[in-house]
Amino acid sequence: MERTELQKVLDAAALERGCSVAALSFDEDDNVIDVTITKDGGAVNLGDCEYVHRAVLAAFDRDVEDYALTVGSAGISGAEADALLKDMEEEK
Repeated sequence: MERTELQKVLDAAALERGCSVAALSFDEDDNVIDVTITKDGGAVNLGDCEYVHRAVLAAFDRDVEDYALTVGSAGISGAEADALLKDMEEEK
């Protein structure tokens, strides 16, 4: 996955939700990606994180690119966001 292309997708998706990318990190193999988003004047919510996450999934095929992605905010860890998303999906 080209990092500049990923950054463009992240920035565009975050902006659409009124957010910005605060941090982007990769593991040593560049296939585990951790994204932190923030929102000026407000709190990032689960919907914001999910929107950015889904934008990346739509842009980069995980079967081709072989990556794992976590999107969270400074106020919530990636693991907490994953757990909340799982709970929401189970409630549907």
